[in-house]
Amino acid sequence: MSELRQSALELLASSDPQLKISGISQLFDAYQAGQITVTIDNDLDAGMRCIPGRPQKPDLVPPLEVPKRAMNTDQGRASLIHSLAHIEFNAMNLALDAIWRFEGMPKAYYEDWLKVAKEEAYHFSLLEAYLKQMGYAYGDFLAHNSLWEMVERTADAVIARMALVPRTMEARGLDAVPMIRERFKQIKDVRAVEILEIILRDEIGHVLIGNKWFNFLCEKNNLSAITSYKELARKYRAPILRGPFNIEGRKQAGFTNEELELLGVD
Repeated sequence: MSELRQSALELLASSDPQLKISGISQLFDAYQAGQITVTIDNDLDAGMRCIPGRPQKPDLVPPLEVPKRAMNTDQGRASLIHSLAHIEFNAMNLALDAIWRFEGMPKAYYEDWLKVAKEEAYHFSLLEAYLKQMGYAYGDFLAHNSLWEMVERTADAVIARMALVPRTMEARGLDAVPMIRERFKQIKDVRAVEILEIILRDEIGHVLIGNKWFNFLCEKNNLSAITSYKELARKYRAPILRGPFNIEGRKQAGFTNEELELLGVD
């Protein structure tokens, strides 16, 4: 019988997006069917695997070198869809990484991140298919790697990972997606709006999972969530958050009123 965390590591190392997506779906289904075990106390090693596995394209450049995306051209709109697809590709990788890398968490932790991996893979599939309808493919535009860089920075501590990836980097998606959705509404791109609404709904749940496990670790170690977050953000060089913020989305994702006040929100 296969083991969940080892299987997640093997999928993370796959460089073929389609094999990664189908593998995640099969892993999820097999786990739900009781065909996969999970060993929470096994300290796994990536060995010689190159992680994350990714295709040769897109070329990765610093964020400031990614061209601006104009909504008044087909190419500009496709570039924006491509940037979202790249985020979702990284997001399914980070979910797989959260499963294999950190031992000793409750079984529910691994189940939560398997669910996230499946939903992120679905988001990528939706965006990639729409990109093809527009005459483009994943890899046709430049992309940056900021999300995965934070995954790498927090590889040594699960509390840092929960604090700074889902609760910080991915939570920015809660703020950005409604604004992007409005831009597509203005040009009456119904399919893009539908995809973005699916992504926003699911991402609220993903950030909620990050909040759940960050708070679990704080309570387990008798730490203040507010103080710990500030210390971790400073130690791991998290980006400074700037508005506008999706307050309702952040509340649904489990942020407390005190945390929202620290963002400068009344």
